[in-house]
Amino acid sequence: MLTQAVESYLSVRRTCGFALTSQGKFLRSFAAFSEAKGKEHVCSQTAIEWSGLARSVRGRAHRLNQVIRFARYIRAEDQRHDLPPAVFGSAYRGRPTPYIFSPEDIVRLVQAAARSSHPFRRQTYRTLFSLLSCTGLRVSEAIRLRFEDITPDGMLVRDSKFRKSRLVPLHETAREGLDRYIEYRRPYAPFDTHLFVSLRGTPLLVQDVEKAFSIAVGRMGIHRKHLPTPHSLRHTFAVRALEACPDGRERIAEHMLALSTYLGHGSVCSTYWYLEATPELMEHIAARCESFVTGGRP
Repeated sequence: MLTQAVESYLSVRRTCGFALTSQGKFLRSFAAFSEAKGKEHVCSQTAIEWSGLARSVRGRAHRLNQVIRFARYIRAEDQRHDLPPAVFGSAYRGRPTPYIFSPEDIVRLVQAAARSSHPFRRQTYRTLFSLLSCTGLRVSEAIRLRFEDITPDGMLVRDSKFRKSRLVPLHETAREGLDRYIEYRRPYAPFDTHLFVSLRGTPLLVQDVEKAFSIAVGRMGIHRKHLPTPHSLRHTFAVRALEACPDGRERIAEHMLALSTYLGHGSVCSTYWYLEATPELMEHIAARCESFVTGGRP
């Protein structure tokens, strides 16, 4: 019974666009564990016992949180299911403050990437990092791009997070840079249509990009407790776009919605997160609030 309920829950949520790969494995494991103990409904004691099999406290909290979410869903139809208490604490780990590059730092990053010993590697990562900084793409989206995704209307990002596809406009300078790279890149892997490929002639992997980025950051001489990652370029793009937000309540709402759609966020809440997570934007918000309180424009 629990196994069927789990499959129903996963099917409904996947229809809404969630992949639930690891969550599905956890919940199937929980259902099998419960049924082996003769439980036909979610039982708090069994859920806590199963979650306790994880090695770390955070792992136990994560496991139990998956069961709690499932239990909330299934209890709407059958109150015989328990709603387990979160005895291991919250599984949520706060997102760190994003690292925001200055325009000068992005130039230095691209220049550092261009100092690789291999000419093709230089061109690949110089183009990739430039593209990430001026479009806000996720790394996973960029390395899946194919030649046919570069269209006259923009760049087509297919089946991204939440199984969404979107069209990303390209500035003429970005398009010119991509065109130059494509002509340079074709001879290296003529039978592969991925835009970015490695020296192996295969599509880039996320770990390839992370390693190249780390080397470039090291060349820049950045020494901080929380070093930037390739995703920091997406953070930077989002923050600069928010800084350009026009005045006026309706125009701000339209700007936020447009940016959320452009970035491929599943919810506009993910876009609003930058307002509270970025010191530069919080400073702007505080200044506007102070101006409003003292009689200035909101």
